[in-house]
Amino acid sequence: MDVWGIVWLFVLLLVNAFFVASEFAVISARRSQIEPKAEAGSRAAKTALWAMEHATLMLAACQLGITVASLLILNVSEPAIHHLLEIPLHLTGLPEEVIGTIAFVITLLLVSFLHVVLGEMVPKNISFSVPDRAVLMLAPPLVFIARVFNPIIWALNAIANGVLRLFRVTPKNEANSVFTLDEVATIVAQSTREGVLTDAGGTLSAAFEFTSKKVRDVAVGMASLVTLPEDATPADVERAVAQRGFSRYILVDDEGEPTGYLHLKDVIDLDDENEFDEPVPPKRIRQLISIFRGTDLEDALATMRRSGVHVARAFDENGATRGVLFLEDIIEELVGEVQDATRRRP
Repeated sequence: MDVWGIVWLFVLLLVNAFFVASEFAVISARRSQIEPKAEAGSRAAKTALWAMEHATLMLAACQLGITVASLLILNVSEPAIHHLLEIPLHLTGLPEEVIGTIAFVITLLLVSFLHVVLGEMVPKNISFSVPDRAVLMLAPPLVFIARVFNPIIWALNAIANGVLRLFRVTPKNEANSVFTLDEVATIVAQSTREGVLTDAGGTLSAAFEFTSKKVRDVAVGMASLVTLPEDATPADVERAVAQRGFSRYILVDDEGEPTGYLHLKDVIDLDDENEFDEPVPPKRIRQLISIFRGTDLEDALATMRRSGVHVARAFDENGATRGVLFLEDIIEELVGEVQDATRRRP
């Protein structure tokens, strides 16, 4: 009888360990690692995803299993271990009451130690170390158990959610699998420090900074622009390219207000002598769109892509022109410097 008590002790420790490991695996596993396996046809992965999407039910099942196993462990093992300890303790000649007390204390300490180490800490650390592998192994039996005891688990979960609502806390059914921008930036920074991610060009860091920038941070001020008059000729464009090397030039009126822009390829085929010295035909001049200088840079990029333009006028709260935004400069914020193939360097 004592032997069976010891056997049941380790069986219940394994049961407790299973529920503890399952609980932490469902919470810790990364959905991004499980979804590709599910799409490839893995039944275990599909079950794991279902468990992650119904995390509160799975946690209720785990807590029920842990509670029942924990209660049974001491009740089943205590008599067996207590009896085994009494045999050597009787040889000491101590009174019966003292022997019973010592045997109970030793049994309690031993069972508590095994329960904490083998039933709690070891399975928890395993799930934390390899959560993706753990959830694939543990989710299928956990989901099966949850479905068998569904009425009890559903009731417990409903009661727990009701208590949360009393404290104005909204229950969540799914384990958190998305991250805010700041959280992703922190993950990238930490991964870079640990040497598991390389961002030598700073592209990832630039992408995070990009989302916080406005048009005014990137737009080129009017005083810094190389412009041409709105009646510029192909000859003027040719001279500007020869001197400055830019492929695009803003056209301005007599008051310095931008009215459009020209790309080198818009005039390169105007090689007739009369056309070469006459103002560029209006149909060749590209129109500027206007974007408020306080607009988020990512929204400005989306607007320019939808419009199919590479240059936009940046205006302030009063509608006055404060600069020009180039698509090239926006892209440089993401990927680093973009070299204009025709640009002259000092």
